[in-house]
Amino acid sequence: MTLMLVIGLSLVAASAALVLRSFSLAGAERRRTLDQIAAYGFRGASPAAADTHDVRGTLEELATATGERALARVEGLRRGEKGLRELLNTAGLYRTSVASFVGARILILAAASVLVVLLALTGGIDLRLVLGGSMLLLMAWHLPNVWVQRKARLRLERIDREVPELVDLLVTTVEGGVGFSAGLQLASRSIEGPLGQELRLSLREQTLGLTPEEALRNLSLRVDSPATRAFTQALVQGESLGVSIGTILRDLAADMRKRRRQSAEERAQKTPTKILFPLIALILPAMFIVTLGPVLMEALDFLSSS
Repeated sequence: MTLMLVIGLSLVAASAALVLRSFSLAGAERRRTLDQIAAYGFRGASPAAADTHDVRGTLEELATATGERALARVEGLRRGEKGLRELLNTAGLYRTSVASFVGARILILAAASVLVVLLALTGGIDLRLVLGGSMLLLMAWHLPNVWVQRKARLRLERIDREVPELVDLLVTTVEGGVGFSAGLQLASRSIEGPLGQELRLSLREQTLGLTPEEALRNLSLRVDSPATRAFTQALVQGESLGVSIGTILRDLAADMRKRRRQSAEERAQKTPTKILFPLIALILPAMFIVTLGPVLMEALDFLSSS
């Protein structure tokens, strides 16, 4: 029974990971192929209608329909809809709707429930099944949310590491005679990853009619990290006060380098605390066994012989 529960937990975790990966990587191969075609001066044809009705599309449609019904009927889910949308945006899942994400959680929970029922029918109901089934259902419901939170945290940390590179690039372009907006466009094409994605989104907002200050404020709201807040606040305040953008960027670059050095020193100071538990739980017992084991065995042999 314990082996079946372990296998069930592994299957549910794998199914949750596959469903969430289908949302985050939906159409990635197709977009990559179309980009390669566009690089030669041609535009790829629109995908056939039959291609959209694959297994992934069916799962997405089922999850969206399930999530919409749940949001319409459950008040608690509706109250957390705004926060969940912000969390998905922070994780970079702009194409994933709140309804589809909630529906995916419900479908994973339903699959886990079916698995628990099958285990109960085949092996009977006992305490281990009740405890293991409860743990399985809790994992099935909370695992997608934990995955998105972890993805958002890692994305913010990566953006924080890339902001100093962005500031240095903007200093170089602005002091070379390029305007700030043109410098942002160059930076958005040069920087890969989530920061480049957010910059391109801000530039797209400006083309739709927003002012640069409004686009920067929206960037700060989407990416709520210390480095991004410092970057956007310095630029917005400098624009409102009429300070030269070159001066702002030079001061900001110095501040970013200082911030990066302080962050590295802070991580270095936390290292002894982090290695304390592995040292006590894993390394020291092995050292004691290797060094004191032979001595204790000889002492026991001597006492037993005497």
